[in-house]
Amino acid sequence: MPKAISRNSDQRVRRALLGWFRRCARFLPWRKRRSAYAIWVSEIMLQQTQVATVIPYYRRFLKAFPTLPALAQAPLERVLELWSGLGYYRRARHLHQAAQVIVERLAGHFPRTYGEARSLPGVGDYTARAVLSLAYRQPFAVLDGNVARVVARYRALHGNLHQSQFRRAVEQELDCLLSRRRPGDFNQALMELGQTVCLPRAPRCPLCPLRRFCAGYATGNPESFPQPRPRRASELRYLAAVVLRRGHKTLLVRGLDEGLMSDLWNFPAAFGATPNDARLRLLEKLRVLIPSEVRLGEPAGDLTHGITFRKIRVLVYLARTGGRVAAQTGRWVHLPNLKTAAVSRLTQKIAASLR
Repeated sequence: MPKAISRNSDQRVRRALLGWFRRCARFLPWRKRRSAYAIWVSEIMLQQTQVATVIPYYRRFLKAFPTLPALAQAPLERVLELWSGLGYYRRARHLHQAAQVIVERLAGHFPRTYGEARSLPGVGDYTARAVLSLAYRQPFAVLDGNVARVVARYRALHGNLHQSQFRRAVEQELDCLLSRRRPGDFNQALMELGQTVCLPRAPRCPLCPLRRFCAGYATGNPESFPQPRPRRASELRYLAAVVLRRGHKTLLVRGLDEGLMSDLWNFPAAFGATPNDARLRLLEKLRVLIPSEVRLGEPAGDLTHGITFRKIRVLVYLARTGGRVAAQTGRWVHLPNLKTAAVSRLTQKIAASLR
């Protein structure tokens, strides 16, 4: 621990942080809501997703499902439609499943105990702590990448969140710093500071309320804390996708390929190690799906897309058929109706490239 900073500074740090948050906190739609349900929805949406991206989705979602029972009673298809484009669709499925569990077993209220919260589908340690502290003011500290960065710089801690020793050190610091009287505001303040001031690159130190307490700032190189996580090398994949028309309608199928996006509607597609491998695999899938032969000419479009660590080069084919779908996995839709269907972001991107 740096000599310039002692445990006696913790109370002053809390006071400085909470005072800054009171003056400078952004207006975000979930902050004016105190219901555990609304806070829970926001926390699920904010996982691995930027705040600016989440805001319009959050507003539409809460308008469609203003209460937890309303979400539990909704068809999954409708939930996925409102989630379409937000990505990481497992979050939506788990949210819907958990809402049903809460209505059936917990009288329709998000639980007040950590154990019950963690037992819900899709509710991990972070989400349970966040909802319990924000909605019920229980003394739980939350730890995400933004919080870890602030604490690592404040105490000049080396390492990254994927190292157990570093994580334990950050958790110990948080336990000492946490405001027991205002845990929700404290957690939001640390996250806000990491999102708006204590940035990964070019931190805005002159604006930071913790600058005079910060050991990282005192070193003259706060960006060196924490250390970056070794990045997984991106994997290049080829995907052949076909926009298959019958009359004025286009075929969509459940899932993409290789188990991805299993609940969402996509254009028929197949992965391959090379463009030709992808095309041949797509033809195999079409032979099962459509009794009549489908011919694929040259690609009509070529675009790129990213899914987690995959960098995907998408080759788009256009084709027509007069046959019906053999399996019950497809449906024919008008392309303009994609905006209101539970389709993937990739499907939206392919449709936009055609226009």
